[in-house]
Amino acid sequence: MHPVAPAIAAGEGAVTMPQSRRAFLGAVAGASAALVGLSCKGGPRIAGTFADDGGAAGHLIRDGATLAKPRERRRVPLVIVGGGIAGLSAAWWCERQGMRDFVVLELEAEAGGNARAGRNDIGAFPWGAHYVPVPGKRATLARALFEDLGVLRDGTWDERSLCYAPQERLFWRGRWHEGFESFLLDAPAGRAEWSRFSERLAELRAGGGFTVPLSIGAPASSPLDSVTFSDWLEREGFRSPALRWYADYACRDDYGTRAVDTSAWAGLHYFAAREHEELGPLTWPSGNGWIVERLLERVGDRVRTGAAVRRVTLSGSRAVVRTATAEYRADAVIWAAPIFLAAHMVQGFPSTADVTYAPWLVANCVLDRWPEDHGAPAAWDNTIVGSPGLGYVVSTHQQVARAGDRSVWTYYRSIPGVTPAAARRYLLRTPWHDWADLVLDDLEQAHPDIRSCVSRLDLRRYGHAMARPVPGFLDARWRRTLQSSRGPVWYGHADLGGISIFEEAQDRGVSAARKALDRLAGAYGASGA
Repeated sequence: MHPVAPAIAAGEGAVTMPQSRRAFLGAVAGASAALVGLSCKGGPRIAGTFADDGGAAGHLIRDGATLAKPRERRRVPLVIVGGGIAGLSAAWWCERQGMRDFVVLELEAEAGGNARAGRNDIGAFPWGAHYVPVPGKRATLARALFEDLGVLRDGTWDERSLCYAPQERLFWRGRWHEGFESFLLDAPAGRAEWSRFSERLAELRAGGGFTVPLSIGAPASSPLDSVTFSDWLEREGFRSPALRWYADYACRDDYGTRAVDTSAWAGLHYFAAREHEELGPLTWPSGNGWIVERLLERVGDRVRTGAAVRRVTLSGSRAVVRTATAEYRADAVIWAAPIFLAAHMVQGFPSTADVTYAPWLVANCVLDRWPEDHGAPAAWDNTIVGSPGLGYVVSTHQQVARAGDRSVWTYYRSIPGVTPAAARRYLLRTPWHDWADLVLDDLEQAHPDIRSCVSRLDLRRYGHAMARPVPGFLDARWRRTLQSSRGPVWYGHADLGGISIFEEAQDRGVSAARKALDRLAGAYGASGA
């Protein structure tokens, strides 16, 4: 969405925005750099820093740093590598089945992965994923978790977890407009194309080939995976600028990738996999960090943070898992970390040269007062047409008692338009003050006085935020190899589905846990059901 120059064209229609398939479609962690500040264009000084992104530990793994003799050796039935949603879901499932003799090894100083959250004197705020669409009745695993967490009781969703109104608004032509409808239907041509696009989505939805998670019905491969979403739209005669913008925005929002680079299967999944109408989304001030906190209440005593796995070797039917200080001899291993890391650590891992990852930037802006607004009232999800970013969500939107006019806005920005490697270099080499200026410049389009409202701006960089579902992703050999693994290492991460969303991560983690528990059932009395 913008690299190698302050702004690269964002793709078709040159726009980008956040959030997902809702409404119309039915602590800052330890700092990795010293505190810095910015005197923005004559305004008051704005404090801020880069939050720790775990990059240093990850690069040690990539570069094959030498391992010293372990200070601790431990025999354990099950090791779960990765403390994000997939790993914590695997741990939750094991706990639910009565299997408690396991350890979760997390590279970073805190668990949660892309669903981490922070907190300050205003309240909690997300550092990544920030909502879950209300799961349909077929998504039994997600519903079981939310029943366990008290969000779903006797078929009724907790109203405190459902997003308060207004849910979303769109800034264009100098004003905020409620939802996306007025933009998409602005011109007669746009109205006709959106109607026809909606009919095609209804056909695809009814066909059952697009599901969340994929395991409940989506096919293992699809002809749509052989072409780009942009080519599919052109072939189908969808040329409305508004619709093409929305399609491109959807790809950048969920995959960090433009429509011209995204598999048509993945692009359509964004629109066709959800119920046409749903009550949600489910959200909390800390975003999906709320789910992480609840899972850690159940399994956190077995989570080891700052425990970067450096090597997994096979020894007969067992595996040996090494960190910098410990060695674990396990009967089963669940790999719930990003798949690209396994290529550096797991013995016999297949080539993943064709797997690429989208980098991502998240900014949390502390506002001491609310900026001026024009048009529709402030919403939870706020998107700017023509923006190189993905808009922002308001962390205080779900708070009944707010700290006056103070708030935290969580701003998202992916970096498509260049190779992922070039985008990562741009992400990591751009200084904090340059990124802060780019974020504030973007927000100024809708809020001209934003610089006088923000007192602090913290950034977190995700160099490998999510796997990119480019054409051919579904039929990739590495993907089929990992999904058919017979152990002792089982793979359970959203990367395998190419859809970086909560339900897919949960389903992949639990699926791997079921296979591991089948292996352990005889010796340890755990059920693989």
